Amino acid sequence: MGFAITLFVPLALAVMMFSLGLGLAVGDFVRVARHPRAFAVGLFAQFVLLPAVGFAICHLFALAPEMAVGLMILALSPGGVTSNMMTRYCDGDVALSISLNGVSNLAAVFTMPLLVAVFADYFLGLDSPDIAVANLGLTMFALTAAPVAAGLLVRRYAQPLAEAIDAPVRKAAMILLVVVIAGAVASNWQSFMHHLPSLGPSIVLLAVTLLVAGLLLARLAALGPPQATAIALDTGIQNAAFGITVGAVIGGGEGLVPAYSVPSGVYGVLMYLVIVPFMFWRRAALLPALHGR
Repeated sequence: MGFAITLFVPLALAVMMFSLGLGLAVGDFVRVARHPRAFAVGLFAQFVLLPAVGFAICHLFALAPEMAVGLMILALSPGGVTSNMMTRYCDGDVALSISLNGVSNLAAVFTMPLLVAVFADYFLGLDSPDIAVANLGLTMFALTAAPVAAGLLVRRYAQPLAEAIDAPVRKAAMILLVVVIAGAVASNWQSFMHHLPSLGPSIVLLAVTLLVAGLLLARLAALGPPQATAIALDTGIQNAAFGITVGAVIGGGEGLVPAYSVPSGVYGVLMYLVIVPFMFWRRAALLPALHGR
């Protein structure tokens, strides 16, 4: 593997996960038991609806096998670290967003390795890379769960330090996310351009479908608009750095990052074409209701 794969990309993900941990508290996990319906809807959307929609889109657009695997890696990735900030901007339920984001990122350590192996075998057949599920799980634990736990412990036992470093670490995480996404696209530019006519619309459709489905699921569950906004954003915003890293780990050594990481890199760019208008719409819809209380 190249330097960027073996060091920079995993390091970037670890910093992002540490940033997520700094924003968590034990109470965020206790809150799950207090509001089980909203959390259950969000969890269903993240771990059942999202992969199902991703799988359907792979077939709808007849994606090339390696692009289909990459899209499924993205669909199996947990919620993105920016969803909490975007939920706050929209006056959504930030506490619910934080809980969903934290739990989904920890749970993905166990769900991702097995399901990635299943979908790689399905789309690639004999050309599927040799995925050591246990080793991938341990790698994901080291790069995600351990940094999240470290951030949570810093906040729990050294709160002044956590408050002092929270903003700088969050900014560093955002910068690293941009660099990782740019690197994933740039290093596979020819593949990116070749597959863009099918990959671009498929990723936009994925984001739009998940945002709408998140709102509809919340409405069917009789949840309020702030909860619906949080669930929609946590479902529609995936952890692109997580997807890029998993693609790099299973893909091996050619180039900066392998083709399996391209859909996550493209998503990291295109998702804002969908998310930003959605944010403005939800903010405009929620603010009058909140001010009217």
